[in-house]
Amino acid sequence: RGRIDSLASQRPLKTLAVTSANSGEGKSTCSVNLATVTAMSVGRSVLLIDCDLRRPKVHLTLGLQPQVGLAEVLLNQATIDEAIQKLDGVNLDVLPVRTIPQNPSELLASPEMRKLIEDVSGRYDRIILDTPACLGLPDAKSVSEICDGLVMVVRAGVTPQEEVQAALDILDRRRVVGLVLNGSEATREQYGYY
Repeated sequence: RGRIDSLASQRPLKTLAVTSANSGEGKSTCSVNLATVTAMSVGRSVLLIDCDLRRPKVHLTLGLQPQVGLAEVLLNQATIDEAIQKLDGVNLDVLPVRTIPQNPSELLASPEMRKLIEDVSGRYDRIILDTPACLGLPDAKSVSEICDGLVMVVRAGVTPQEEVQAALDILDRRRVVGLVLNGSEATREQYGYY
């Protein structure tokens, strides 16, 4: 959050996509954590959007039971306000996934998705978008192209370097504002207090 806030003083970073090369690297956990710590800033409103229309996890992580979600909004079956859920105790709202649509890639690349991001950008100080893994699907690229920046999650000792490079080539590495090394076995004794 500190690095993003620092970069945001130099260029617009209202919308941030969080992705990984492959599934199982911890991007949804990182998305939830980033949104939560960002919402802890005094007076800052944050929206977390689950853009994984294939295997959504945000609602499960936060214990939400959505009645409608992102797919219904993009299909004009519900309004944004009907789909957004407010979390108690923190200035964080969530737009979860309720229904898995038949055409997730098309919905994420649609004009309706672009319009949704424009709409919520006027309402919130920061928007975090949890995307599917990048390799093998166009979803993360479609979402990242409408965002101000991108955070890449890499699982230590699991994600091959070639796959990280391939994902960065697909996504436009100039948009990457940071990389999270997840699951590192580094100990306090190795690196001291920090």
